Amino acid sequence: MNPFIQGLPKAELHLHIEGTLEPAMMFEFAKRNQIELPYASVEEIQSAYNFDDLQSFLNLYYQGSQVLKTEQDYYELTWAYLQKAADQNVRHTEIFFDPQSHTQRGIEFETVYKGIYQALVDAQAKLDMSFQLILSFLRDLSAEEAMETLKTALPYKDTIVAVGLDSAEQGNPPSKFQKVFEAAQAEGFLTVSHAGEEGPPEYIWEAINLLGVARIDHGVRSLEDPNLINYLTEKQIPLTVCPLSNVELKVFNSMAEHNLKKLLDRGLCVTVNSDDPSYFGGYVAENYQAAADALNLNQTELYQLAKNSFKASFLSPENKQKLIDELDEYVAAKSLRLTS
Repeated sequence: MNPFIQGLPKAELHLHIEGTLEPAMMFEFAKRNQIELPYASVEEIQSAYNFDDLQSFLNLYYQGSQVLKTEQDYYELTWAYLQKAADQNVRHTEIFFDPQSHTQRGIEFETVYKGIYQALVDAQAKLDMSFQLILSFLRDLSAEEAMETLKTALPYKDTIVAVGLDSAEQGNPPSKFQKVFEAAQAEGFLTVSHAGEEGPPEYIWEAINLLGVARIDHGVRSLEDPNLINYLTEKQIPLTVCPLSNVELKVFNSMAEHNLKKLLDRGLCVTVNSDDPSYFGGYVAENYQAAADALNLNQTELYQLAKNSFKASFLSPENKQKLIDELDEYVAAKSLRLTS
């Protein structure tokens, strides 16, 4: 890892906590919870990490989440991610969790929430890392089920900053969940949505116009619509891009073909994130490194990506500025002269 990237103060804004379940931990939890896996070894799980598209990944992702049952499981899963993030100088993280993937198999919402949230609180105290928690609805389930999940989450709304939309994008447009998102906004939640990964640019427009999102998760297909690019640039609506994930899921054939640099060059508020790092080959610093290597990103561009990550966060303006100041101090200490 390039030491500059490793030490770069950064935020991670697109991270599914269930997607940090490493194969060894999957085996450990399966044994503890007496769950039989269809794999004989860690190596056999890793060999299954060869995806043709988003759906082939989701099939394995949901199978893996079956081993999570207790509050301790969710705590340990989250704490393991937070330690890795701290090692890569992630100063702020905004974590997605998918309650429906757990409640539909009989796990109480409170069990999932308490384990994840306690780990985040501990990371703030012990690792000096701030956080926000985002509840994501599964878009391949019904809007009615999403509304029930929203109602279940209301007792915890003071500690959940936003609601989002993830899972299988094709055939599940943001418009399907308009009423759910309106209800969430009425309760004070911010909103985000996965759009423009497998789905077309029209899904990004729907997320903006119908769901009122503060940022777009992925959004890499926005370049197909010049009017959309102009709008995203003018309004500085952030895109939380996940380079390794996009390549693994065949959104791009290779990292060299990824459009991250093009988006950055157009002046969009684009950020780098890891999505589901245990499945896609790297945490946030590995994503920075892979993009830097393949797209020849210079230190000024890496600095801008890190700065964008703080600007795009749901932190207060004061806390955003504190972290941007820390970033600037890091660059100054490296005696780097960034190019305009």
